[in-house]
Amino acid sequence: MDERELRKLVAAVKTGRMSRRAFVYRMVGLGLTAPYAGQLLNHFGVAQAATPAEYKPTKGGGGGALKLLFWQAPTLLNPHFAVGTKDQEGSRIFYEPLAAWDPDGNLVPVLAAEIPEIENGGVAPDGMSVTWKLKNDVQWHDGRPFTADDVVFNWQYAADPATAATTIGSYQNVTVEKVDPLTVRVRFAKPTPFWADAFVGQFGMIIPKHLFEPYKGANSRAAPADLKPIGTGPYRFVDFKPGDLVKGERNPSYHLSDRPYFDTIEMKGGGDAVSAARAVLQTGEYDYAWNLQVEDEILARLEAGASARGRVEIVAGGSIEHIELNNTDPWSEVDGERSSVKTKHPLFSDRAVRQALALLIDRASVEAHIYGRTGRATGNFINNPPRFVSKNTRWEFNIDRANQVLEEAGWKRGPDGIREKDRKRLKLVFQTSINAPRQKTQAIVKQACQKAGIDMELKSVTPSVYFSSDAANPDTYGKFYADVQMFTTNLTAPDPGFFMRQFLTSEVASKDNK
Repeated sequence: MDERELRKLVAAVKTGRMSRRAFVYRMVGLGLTAPYAGQLLNHFGVAQAATPAEYKPTKGGGGGALKLLFWQAPTLLNPHFAVGTKDQEGSRIFYEPLAAWDPDGNLVPVLAAEIPEIENGGVAPDGMSVTWKLKNDVQWHDGRPFTADDVVFNWQYAADPATAATTIGSYQNVTVEKVDPLTVRVRFAKPTPFWADAFVGQFGMIIPKHLFEPYKGANSRAAPADLKPIGTGPYRFVDFKPGDLVKGERNPSYHLSDRPYFDTIEMKGGGDAVSAARAVLQTGEYDYAWNLQVEDEILARLEAGASARGRVEIVAGGSIEHIELNNTDPWSEVDGERSSVKTKHPLFSDRAVRQALALLIDRASVEAHIYGRTGRATGNFINNPPRFVSKNTRWEFNIDRANQVLEEAGWKRGPDGIREKDRKRLKLVFQTSINAPRQKTQAIVKQACQKAGIDMELKSVTPSVYFSSDAANPDTYGKFYADVQMFTTNLTAPDPGFFMRQFLTSEVASKDNK
């Protein structure tokens, strides 16, 4: 598309002949991101209109109970300590960010009065700061007013390494200042095109200063509100049983008029994904089941059954079920911790072993025989938005080639068929959480590895344990006390900057950062 065509499309948006959304879709089709397409319109003087909500309530309440079933249960309700989606979702019932993302990748205000733009003075033209104006009618559930002091405190809280917040990546490289009681400014150390990170989306939920200030830093895990949240959200806290149940009741003072519709909300955890699917699709016991990591054949059968009462919604996103190799030694203890960055893995330090494993993952079979509609085989870590998806990445399943690579690197088969080199045996422990697709994927990988002379022990951990936020738990994916592990990680914003931070050394889980 040349500049002339682009200006025609912009003119169509200005005159109302084309919607802003249609323009964004057109640009995404050309390989741009939705936020970048929005910035193009901003550049040409087309301000972002508030995204109209399809839901237009006429009165709050009256909807009865909303029952959600999560086969992975939250273990705490402080969003700054969330170690998985289940903790973030549980926290989001009570806490809110300044802004969130709609399905088209546009920002929508939540606790903010408006979305910052260059036109309204919110985004500095040099990309060095963003100014947020806050709503003036927001109260915490205990009646205290929500102000700029709360926003500034969340930056101080999360950016302090002693707090050991999982959200530190969004806050440690910015400074936040109070402009007035309802305005804050976020300053960046360098020009930052993607400024909607701190205080936005899943990593932007804001906790109250007056309850958490005494627990900032090393004492952070002792805060009573970690388990009994007082937020600004649509529901007030009723009950929480870690690893089991979260309950909330309608907030009559919620800052959005005529919301929420449901009188109560229940987030039940535990069980397994198949049972969760059946409880919605077949029995109707629950209204919504999260993350149905269930074989597609089973989902299709439940949907098509004579007593079917629900439906499956499948959306291609940025979440990726992936296998990780441990670069550290999980079997040796150094300074009181295993999988320490002070060590190197005794087998994966050999590039040939890593190459062989890459050749032994039969992605096509995993897709065809397990995930079906619900998952696509890929060699990329970033799979959305289209602008960021590499066209150069390849994957190959080739057992013969894996054997050749290992043989040429000096890994010889022993009497039992397992390869050895320098008195080291190719024996690996492969861990993941308990659910049928994951155990079947483990079996597919193990079978291929056996044909290449690699002995693989499979370890399956209860989801509530594997994804626990308990720092003393030895079986979490964060501890990674295994050679290989598998889980899903989520792209939570249209720009993958935060997503890729998980590969930085500064993000490594350790004893020092709790």
